[in-house]
Amino acid sequence: MSGTSVETGALDHATQATVETIARKAGQIALAHFQALATLPVERKGHLDLVTDADREVEKFLIASLRTAFPDDGVFGEEGGDVTGTSGRIWVIDPIDGTFNFVRGSVNWAISIGLFDNRKPVFGIIFAPARDLLLAGGTDIKARINGKPMSALPSFDLARASTGVGFHPSIPTQDRLEVFRFISDELRINFRCCGSSALSLVEIAMGETDGYIALGDSTWDVMAGLPILASLGVSHTIDWDRTALHEKLRFACGSDPFLARMQPLLKTVSAAA
Repeated sequence: MSGTSVETGALDHATQATVETIARKAGQIALAHFQALATLPVERKGHLDLVTDADREVEKFLIASLRTAFPDDGVFGEEGGDVTGTSGRIWVIDPIDGTFNFVRGSVNWAISIGLFDNRKPVFGIIFAPARDLLLAGGTDIKARINGKPMSALPSFDLARASTGVGFHPSIPTQDRLEVFRFISDELRINFRCCGSSALSLVEIAMGETDGYIALGDSTWDVMAGLPILASLGVSHTIDWDRTALHEKLRFACGSDPFLARMQPLLKTVSAAA
């Protein structure tokens, strides 16, 4: 892969194709580990927060590949990768989002590559190798799934609504309970926890849920998914001008009607942050 310098803000088809190729190759590395789970050593970073050899190897590959392809750009990754660039653009990566699912043999894990430019997410690719599922999209780039344009999302209907939910292990029990209480008692809608922030956003893009509320997600969890969703008309509540890349996030994303319904909850749990 030859080095190519890309001007800040530019994101042509060649750039998109290069990042997709990198994501697919990273997926091959992760999938090889996934298929050899019986011998995969696992270390604990914290309670229910796991890191594997696969995480480290995939992140190392992603950083090296992105630096080769875009030498002027920075790279910021979950497993400690933090490379400063000169272009102002930063590739924010999660080598395996859904590590707990990965080590338990579930197919719900993904490689996430998002581009942060001018203080906002502008492009992303999410690749779930075990499901042979790749989504890409961003600012002025219509979302695609396995290369095909994605369909328009259905209108929000409270009578059949569903939301994804994600909690970091550090989130206090009272905040978690308040989320479930509000969803169940105030909105009276269904919820699901798939164990991967990236794939929770994919569920919105595929029309399987109407939104997602997260307490304690990291920026690398959502940097790829948010611009994909933006191209489908999905909004979020993160103020990027006030958010550093290392910060934990408390936010919701979904259609404007969905977010309007979530505002009372967000005021409560955000104040508790």
